[in-house]
Amino acid sequence: MTTTGEDHATALGGPWWWARRRSAVLDVSLAVVSAVECAVEGYPFARDAGIPVAAGIVFGLLAGSVLVLRRRWPIAVVLVSIAITPAQMGFVMGIVGLYTLAASELPRRIIGSLAGMSLVGTLIVTFVRVRQDMARGSLTLGDWFLPFAAITTSLGLTAPPLLLGLYVGARRRLMESLRERADSLERELQLLAERAEERAEWARNEERTRIAREMHDVVAHRVSLMVVHAAALQAVARKDPEKAVKNAALVGDMGRQALTELREMLGVLRSGDGGAAVRREGVPLAAVGVAAAAAASRVVDDEVVADGPCLSDLDVLVGQSAAAGMVVDLSVEGETRSYAADIEQTAFRVVQEALTNVHKHAAGAKTYVRLAHRVSEIAMQVENEPPPEVASESSARLPSGGNGLVGMRERVVALGGVFVSGPTDAGGFRVSAVIPAA
Repeated sequence: MTTTGEDHATALGGPWWWARRRSAVLDVSLAVVSAVECAVEGYPFARDAGIPVAAGIVFGLLAGSVLVLRRRWPIAVVLVSIAITPAQMGFVMGIVGLYTLAASELPRRIIGSLAGMSLVGTLIVTFVRVRQDMARGSLTLGDWFLPFAAITTSLGLTAPPLLLGLYVGARRRLMESLRERADSLERELQLLAERAEERAEWARNEERTRIAREMHDVVAHRVSLMVVHAAALQAVARKDPEKAVKNAALVGDMGRQALTELREMLGVLRSGDGGAAVRREGVPLAAVGVAAAAAASRVVDDEVVADGPCLSDLDVLVGQSAAAGMVVDLSVEGETRSYAADIEQTAFRVVQEALTNVHKHAAGAKTYVRLAHRVSEIAMQVENEPPPEVASESSARLPSGGNGLVGMRERVVALGGVFVSGPTDAGGFRVSAVIPAA
């Protein structure tokens, strides 16, 4: 990860206006050098000006010490260096001050104006100084040397620190811009990671719900039929041994089918693709859902439909309920046609769960299953009459978790359909669903 601006800010701990202690040490060191330089140059200045030498030295010390303020007030430092240029002192202050000014965030017009003033001041002072030396005979060069020396010296003391400061300032701004971009990118990545985690958690919850719904649909129907057949077996065991044997065989077949489906689901939970062990935190929920859907597609003769149950299996489903003693009337309206796999599977599950609820809560009641193929939708309705009192008293008491209607509603609504359930005026119960065909 990159070093963010927040981490950079926490590392700042310098005194006063300095961001770091080393910056303060550097500025104090430069101020000491500048003060010593100005003090040394203050001696000839005091002698030439006719003032006490001590006053010239003190003046040089005070003027040179202003360099310590270069980060806080770079304009003031440059102005002081320009002001003491006629006294031929403050060369270190001028160079460092121009560099600091050019590297600062001040407008370019201010930097250009002060740099121009420093250039002109140095040019004039150098011109006068060289002319005086030539007049005293210290220099015996031609007249061409006077402007050459003045221009060269002024440019040499002004241009290098100015250009270097501009380069360092531009590079610093570029680095700050890159740091801000890195901070922004890191914040965006964190936000994306949080959103991805939220989406992953949502997907896990949705997949858990789907697995629970699949397992409920796969197992509950067969186990309910097993309990119904077991109750019938208990009732006819002594009266009709042949029917008892038939019911026992049906219970055994359905129990084996339910165990097979459970083993497939648990096998996916215990191992991933290729049979490799899966970490406890990485259970392949999608694979479990696929396995549950595949297990739910099994019919009585143990044939497996790869794409899950479809509407053509309704006859088998109704036959199972009829074998358990339920009187079921199946009617189909409209031209039979094929639909998408999820639509056919949802329609099958709705009828399956509705029949399971009849076994649980209205054993012995006559049930009507209606399926209508319409132009742009498919409709299904499962309605049962009130159960006979004798059957109600003798029926097997099947536990109910209350999740069947919720699962049917979730399936239908997920496909954009409408689901309605509730008691009828005659005392029975009706489950209706309409699913768009597209």
